[in-house]
Amino acid sequence: MPERILIVDDHPLTRDALVALLAQQDFEVVGAAASGEEAIVQAGRLQPDLVLLDLAMPGMDGLTALPRIREQAPEAEVVVLTASDAEESLLGAIRAGASGYLLKTEPPEQIAGFLRGVARGEAALSGGVARRLLERVREGGRLGGIPESIARVLSAREVEVLLLLDEHLGTEEIAQRLYISEHTVRSHVKNLLRKLGVSSRREALERLAAARS
Repeated sequence: MPERILIVDDHPLTRDALVALLAQQDFEVVGAAASGEEAIVQAGRLQPDLVLLDLAMPGMDGLTALPRIREQAPEAEVVVLTASDAEESLLGAIRAGASGYLLKTEPPEQIAGFLRGVARGEAALSGGVARRLLERVREGGRLGGIPESIARVLSAREVEVLLLLDEHLGTEEIAQRLYISEHTVRSHVKNLLRKLGVSSRREALERLAAARS
């Protein structure tokens, strides 16, 4: 089944171009919103698999709308598509639960490829954004309490899950905290265990503790 996607951008030409592009790339475009408020309503009604979200919009901007979109569509992966590579916007989007941060300067085919990766559980970061994030991790030593050696191999969502595991939360509690299903939590745990080269949650936390020391 094609991935069902909601596009959110206040510029009609950009929005229409994205609709045409992704339809040609075998995505099912189920909706197109022009504002943060409209995106929240459509996300709740349509329950898309992916949301492609602009940040700079009149009224409610994308960064404000992002956590509310996740509340309305807990299973949706939200990918930011913006002209801004400002560190504040990048880190704010990641903390709000974005699964990707793409710049509008990306070639159209590359955007489609990134979205396919997100649908497979991968993170999506434009090259310049990835470098900026890595620099931030190097400068601070940690991103959200995660050492660089671990943060660089996990997606933003997997980092969230690992931090909540470190708070001794169970699957149900993590699902409630992140507004996702327990099945999705278990999938993220499985992926992060594989990426860290461990076989249990206990071993993942031991790896985290060792990296912090």
